[in-house]
Amino acid sequence: MILSLAGLTRTFGTLRAVDGITLDIPDGEFITIVGPSGSGKSTLVRLLAGLEVPTAGTIHLRGVDITQVPANRRPTALVFQSLALFDHRSVGQNIEFAMKMKGVAADVRRARAMELLALVRLPESFYARPVTQCSGGERQRVALARALGSDPEILFFDEPLSAIDYRLRKTLEVELKDLHQRTGKTFVYITHSLEEAMVMSDRIAIMQAGRFVQIGTPAAIYGAPVNRFVASFMGEVNILSVAGDRFAALDLPVAAKGAHAVLRPEDLRLGHGAAMRLTAMMRHKMMLGSRTQVHFEAGGMTLIAEVPSGEAEPLSAGAMVALSFDPASLAWVPE
Repeated sequence: MILSLAGLTRTFGTLRAVDGITLDIPDGEFITIVGPSGSGKSTLVRLLAGLEVPTAGTIHLRGVDITQVPANRRPTALVFQSLALFDHRSVGQNIEFAMKMKGVAADVRRARAMELLALVRLPESFYARPVTQCSGGERQRVALARALGSDPEILFFDEPLSAIDYRLRKTLEVELKDLHQRTGKTFVYITHSLEEAMVMSDRIAIMQAGRFVQIGTPAAIYGAPVNRFVASFMGEVNILSVAGDRFAALDLPVAAKGAHAVLRPEDLRLGHGAAMRLTAMMRHKMMLGSRTQVHFEAGGMTLIAEVPSGEAEPLSAGAMVALSFDPASLAWVPE
């Protein structure tokens, strides 16, 4: 394990922003910590980067206790949400900053900066460009190159893609995953976006009220959420509540396995081809490219289905539509 947290806690008055976190991170892993605003994820990454001192608990890097070691003495780097680039400096000067602070010779710094520009897919001509003349995506790449300039063992990311447009964000998600594979570094990424976490991560840790409520691979968390909070947070889902031996709103029989059943939109089918059958009124549909998301109303609740766009095309608002799902596709969760 490259990083081990044990009982890590940070309080602010009566608020326990981080509450007894214990976690082991293998060398070379891409782990994403996901949670809503106020869940404690940004405080956690500041503790890991040495920008905050924990109230209790320990942080070990390759077996060495670094809990009280300040940020500038840790072999780690943090990419901020704001990127925190030096706008009065050139791209090359930004990338070389950490190396200059360590006393690395100018010619060595420049050679390394050129290597890093190539690594983040920027041309060498960017070396002398003022950072203020870079686009949003180019600034993201400069921030990554600067973080890599100190050759850190771990890179921490605090929601670095949250302020850019959707199309560029999708491009950078793929590039970050590619960069992780090419460098072999350990990445610890903070985000509130399920989509970012699913695309990039080896593991995901879901955070709520200062604690981890579930840790696992994207597939494991998506397919088997441990509770209703995780199920809702991991994307748009249908949550079917159980009353006695029936799904309450749909009036369908059920051999209850829990308080709620999670039905993913892709598992709700058009037509009566599966065992659990119902009729619902179509409300509206939204094109998602090759697939269409369709919203239905049944028993006073909204049901969401995602189907191939060709299947959804004939549907119109107000139409009564046959739907079905396989009970085996349900994920059962407590409250």
